[in-house]
This record gives sequence, C-alpha cells and structure tokens, in this order.
Amino acid sequence: MTFNLDLYFKQKKEIIDRVMLLKYMRPKETDPVILHEAMHYSLFAPGKRIRPILCLSSALALGMPESDVLPIAAALEMIHVFSLIHDDLPAMDDDGLRRGLPTNHKVYGEAIAILAGDNLVVHAFDVLTELDANKYPPQNILKVIKRLAQATGSDGMIAGQVIDMQSGGKQIDINRLKTLHRNKTGALITAAVELPAILCGAAKDTHERLVCYGNAIGLAFQIVDDILDIEGGKELGKNIGSDVKKGKATYPALMGVDRAKEAASEALTEALDALANFKDNAEPLRHIARFVVERKV
Repeated sequence: MTFNLDLYFKQKKEIIDRVMLLKYMRPKETDPVILHEAMHYSLFAPGKRIRPILCLSSALALGMPESDVLPIAAALEMIHVFSLIHDDLPAMDDDGLRRGLPTNHKVYGEAIAILAGDNLVVHAFDVLTELDANKYPPQNILKVIKRLAQATGSDGMIAGQVIDMQSGGKQIDINRLKTLHRNKTGALITAAVELPAILCGAAKDTHERLVCYGNAIGLAFQIVDDILDIEGGKELGKNIGSDVKKGKATYPALMGVDRAKEAASEALTEALDALANFKDNAEPLRHIARFVVERKV
C-alpha cells in the first residue's frame, strides 16, 4: 500500500491537538483568561506539528506505543510555540504575521505575549511529569527532561536565537551559520526523534542513527526555510523576503540558491542513510525527511 503522508499528518495532528486540548492544556476560560486565550491562540494556530509528529514517528520506528510519548510530543510543540511567540516580538524578529494570522503580540499586546510564551515553556516541563514511571525507568524520564531542557536553552534553541540576533546585518561564514541553525532550528527537531530513544533505553547504535537523522533533517529544514523566504508564495503564511530585508545571513545568501538546494538534497541523503538499518516501521520518518526538503510551505 502506498504511504499517504498527507493523511498521516492529518491523523497524527488530530491526535496531538486532541491530547493537548483535552488533557494537557487548561481551558481558555481559566483565570487569568487573557493569558490562556493567548496560549491557545498560538498553540492551536494552523501548522503541520512537525516536531511532535517526528516524536510519534520515532516511537513507531522503535516499536513503542505512540501513546507512551504523547507527553513528549505535546511538550515539544509547546516549547516550539513559545519560541515562535517570542521570536515575533519587536525586540527580536519584529514580525506581524505567523502561520497566516496576526502574531500573538499584535493581538494580545507584548506583555501578554511574553507571559504566554513563558507559561508555555514552563507548562511543557509540567506535562513531562505525565510520562509513565511504572513502565519506563525513572532515570530515563529524568534523562528525557534534561535532554529537552538542553535542546531548549543555552545549549540549543535559545543559544541559536542569540546568535541570530547578534548576526543581523553582519557577515558570518557558513560554519557560524550552521552553528546558529543547528541550535535555533535543529536542536528541537533532533530532540523530537531522540527523546523516544532515551525514554525506552534504545541501543547505542540505534540512538546515534536517530540523532544523525534528526541533525540532517534539521539542517535541511532551515535551508529550505531560507529558500522559501525568497521563492515562497502567499501560502507560506508569513512575510516573504523578511530575512533579506533584515540583512540576515541565510544559506542562499552565502552559497547561492542552487547550491543551497543541493545542500538540502545532500542532507536528505544523509537522513535516509541513517535509517538504512530500520525496517518498514521507519517509513514515516523517511517520508517526513523527503517532505522537509520538497515542501513548498
């Protein structure tokens, strides 16, 4: 049977949205209402849910029930959305459009947007306490929490955001750009496929192959994002050409669009090679890697 990635995304997104809405998120009407409304506004905005779906797909490849990693999947999306809310603020990227909608601070004001982001990242670690300590060793759960904290903070995503802010309008080389995006974009993507392996105590080779896969598609994801900032249409749901206007270093700017496309294809090959020893249950991971490189949104 032919694998239908669109249907797979739709089914997994429905599962993730349902568990976040019904189990892990407080209702919008919870006091203080404006805070919870702002959190819901960004968390349930249109989006593919790439990181949590990668988490579920990694669990499948490892032979784990996807229900076992739903807290990780939800936490990943909450942290990702926290980063988007803060990235859009005037003090950072100063964007007015995200996923086709006004950014959080445009709707709720800067102060509430900051606090909504703060609460999402705090709540994400609260959600991780839902991992089953009767089924998985508590020390593995602690390792999951630590690894996600590292991927979020000054060893990962936030470090990348700082480098990005400091690099605006400056000339940086390709190695510094890779460091920037390995942290800002890649850290959470790699964590998404690595955390299930940590939770179940996967063999070292299996764990390392998933990390290699995550690193490769994290790189590809950012390269394609940079290309879409130049070539994307209105369906992208954000302001096109914003990176160029802000003088940001991008892969097309440093190596040209054609070479950037080649680099994305090379990263795809690396990702697929990392899965060579996995069986058919890793097929969603393979299709997601191709989607990351071939996507138009």
